[in-house]
Amino acid sequence: MAEPPNSKIICCIGDIHGYITKLQNLWSNLENTINPSQFKTATIIFLGDYCDRGPQTRQVIDFLISLPTRYPNQKHVFLAGNHDFAFAAFLRLLPPPLDGSDFSDGWKEFEESEEREGWFNGDGYEKMHLQGRRWSGNIKAKFNVAKGTEYQGSIYDAGPTFQSYGVSHGSADLVNAVPDEHKKFLADLVWVHEEDDVFINTDDGVKCCKLIAVHAGLEKGVDVKEQMKILKARDTRIPKVQPLSGRKNVWDIPEELSASPTIIVSGHHAKLHVEGLRLIIDEGGGYPDKPVAAIVLPSMKIIRDTDVLAK
Repeated sequence: MAEPPNSKIICCIGDIHGYITKLQNLWSNLENTINPSQFKTATIIFLGDYCDRGPQTRQVIDFLISLPTRYPNQKHVFLAGNHDFAFAAFLRLLPPPLDGSDFSDGWKEFEESEEREGWFNGDGYEKMHLQGRRWSGNIKAKFNVAKGTEYQGSIYDAGPTFQSYGVSHGSADLVNAVPDEHKKFLADLVWVHEEDDVFINTDDGVKCCKLIAVHAGLEKGVDVKEQMKILKARDTRIPKVQPLSGRKNVWDIPEELSASPTIIVSGHHAKLHVEGLRLIIDEGGGYPDKPVAAIVLPSMKIIRDTDVLAK
């Protein structure tokens, strides 16, 4: 289905996880599928998790940083995924907790996992957010039973990210190896993004909706206004931010948003799930043999890096 003329095009791109060729091929397919004049002015929302698992995190971030210059009339939104949050935490790029507390205060709740996950204890760990220590740690188990894959260094599979910057996993040298422009990119990532007047095609015709983009989703049973306040403020006193890292608890659209049509679009879940206004766009999940996908609004068309387009 073609995009309606003069409609605002929004492309939501799922987790990339260090695969530069997949990202380049997906971008090319988007560019060749969407009307050129609409693509030039499209809003592109990246749903987070740019690093880890795949071997080319450095090249992926280079590509993302280049987009505003290469496509100056597009709007680019870069959400923080839980992996990017943890990468930034290790580099000491997170804003300090709003309440003046120390990051180490957040370790206590999860300290029973420290030995199993092999949390980072090297230079600078004393003032590091919990997720930075977990990201750069050395997990004792070598096999991830849930995924059927080998761990790559840590519970986050961060080893390939270290290697993409030329240092060994868990090395404090990463802080100096990451270029300043990459640090700025990671430091500036937003935790949530909102768009008004977003049109989508549904079984009941075209709907005008509000859109909320957040890496994992909004937590059920927790006041949405309070969640949005925390996300907009990037409140780092929380050791595990559920809208960036939750699973079943963030899968559905919270009931209180049902009063008016609200799209919630996320990545994170290693699934492609489109049900009503809940859009989960993470077909790849960081697996080498699975595609990176995007959804284009209003048409709801799914584009993959593996699509072979007719000439």
